[in-house]
Formats: sequence, C-alpha cells, structure tokens
Amino acid sequence: MATIGRKKRILIVDDEPDITLAFKKILEENGFKEQVDTYNEPLLALQDYKAGIYGLLIIDVGMPGIDGFRLYQQMKQIDNKPKVLFATAFYVHYDVVRGYFPIEDENNEIEEILGDTGGRFIRKPIDMETLIRRVRSELN
Repeated sequence: MATIGRKKRILIVDDEPDITLAFKKILEENGFKEQVDTYNEPLLALQDYKAGIYGLLIIDVGMPGIDGFRLYQQMKQIDNKPKVLFATAFYVHYDVVRGYFPIEDENNEIEEILGDTGGRFIRKPIDMETLIRRVRSELN
C-alpha cells in the first residue's frame, strides 16, 4: 500500500460527480485508501488548494467556470511540485494547449504536458487498469 504524504496524495477535480466518485473508488480499492481527495467545483478546489499536500492532480479539461488548463496554471502558482494528468473525453490539439502557456515556454511546459505519446492526458472513459497504471507511474 502506498504511504500517505505529499508524494502519494491525489487530488481529483471533475465537474461530474460520477467521475470523481468512480476514480476515487477505483484508486482506493487499489492501494490508495484515504489518499484521494475530490472536488466537483473547480473554483472551490482552487480556493482550498494548499502547497505541500499532493503528489498528483487529476484535472478534467472541460469544466464550467474555469477549464482544467487554467485551473492547473493557478494551482501551479501555489505549488508547482505535483504532477498532473488531464482527463478529457475529447481529442486535444497541441495548438489548444499552446494557447495556455507563455509564448516563450522557457520551462518546456507544453512538451512536458503533452509528452511524446499523449503525455499527461487520460482519455475518458478510462478503464480501471489504465487509470491505476498511469497513477502509479506518475507517483513513482
């Protein structure tokens, strides 16, 4: 079982309660018991977000009020250490992601997010084994 601590806690933000509930249940049944926090209101998640708690953020791309990319940017200003997986049911083009980051992209954030093979995205619906594999990979 993974240990509780900054490197192992997981925050899931998705405006669909069924998604956050399903992700949390899957993760808790596979070694992450009492290590998963969920929010269905992205602005509330941002308001409550504190540095030093999470090792991984799983953020839905399309949410009302603030989209997942903007939410991640603002959370990163509070704590830039956690890794991120963006969850989406849609294809996301490089140019769409590019629009959320400074022109210079000095830290190569776009390449880090997109990676060589889909990078930091998980496609909804996602099967249980893939979710667990991706989460474990990010936290190791």
